[in-house]
Amino acid sequence: MADAFAPTQAHATEPPPVRVERQTPSGVVALVIGIGLLVTIATMSLWASQGLIRDVVELCCYIAVAQMWNLLAGYGGMVSVGQQAFVGVAAYMLFVMAQLWGINPFVAVLLAMIAPAILAIPTYGLLHRLDGPYFAIGTWVIAEVMRLATSVFGYVNAGAGMSLRVMTGYSASERALGVSLLCALMLFLTVGGSYVLLRSRYGLALIAIRDNPIAAASQGVNVGRMRFLLWIAAAMGTGLAGAIYFMAQLRITPPSAYDPNWANIAIFIVMVGGLGSLEGVLIGALIYFFADRWFGEYGATYLVVLGLLTLFMALFARGGIWGLICKVVDAPWFPTRRRLLEDRP
Repeated sequence: MADAFAPTQAHATEPPPVRVERQTPSGVVALVIGIGLLVTIATMSLWASQGLIRDVVELCCYIAVAQMWNLLAGYGGMVSVGQQAFVGVAAYMLFVMAQLWGINPFVAVLLAMIAPAILAIPTYGLLHRLDGPYFAIGTWVIAEVMRLATSVFGYVNAGAGMSLRVMTGYSASERALGVSLLCALMLFLTVGGSYVLLRSRYGLALIAIRDNPIAAASQGVNVGRMRFLLWIAAAMGTGLAGAIYFMAQLRITPPSAYDPNWANIAIFIVMVGGLGSLEGVLIGALIYFFADRWFGEYGATYLVVLGLLTLFMALFARGGIWGLICKVVDAPWFPTRRRLLEDRP
């Protein structure tokens, strides 16, 4: 009798089967919309005016730079105020390769990412021992050193800057098509790549580092290596945005390439939109872009308002606008959480 009931008892002690849910209906809708937007951006040259293309390029560059800063600060715990160093070095590398070396400028944009990657290696070696405000100040110092060095470097025409005259060899439609495709690729790599990263096992490690780096290290996460790789990836993504932006401008100078406003824009976008969220970057970028278009004429007053808004969000709504939205409705556009669902008979 005991043997007859043994299988039933064993079956009763088995844990219920579970499933892991990684996608949500809102995420599917956002994915379809995102693909549609990428296609729309890639084909701008077929339907958009030159002015609209310039505006979209600028917005895409803001999104890319802010998302790279979001990865650094929101997940790696590295608050940088010197990301303009990577913007400038990549943009100048583009001008050197295209204007002086004769490389196709559209190919040179992608090759220019090598420069910020190379710069990121020694700078991380200098900065990784610093923490908190010391790390932030260190990044700003490196950006200023790069600006000063470029200003006296005769090969790139020093402080007078450079013009991308080689672009005159392409028609307006060819330039628009190339920039549109590069913008779509940039968003795919920075936003889409970040989404794929956060959904992977490395994303779990980054989330653990964000929550508690000491606890993450105790569980086997190599915090130093993860931060190093994240630093290089963010440098390359930021550099790509800088190269595309100044390709569209056709002109570069050290003050514009290494403008601290690049870091200011990224911080505003992420803090207002929502630190540590892909959705927040998109929301914050749209807010900044339209605020700059509508209120930028007010100069210093406008900048003060932006600064106060950033401070307010940091003090009273640390999750940003996206965090406030999540308190009302749980519908992520980029779902990265893993939810355990119990299978019921």
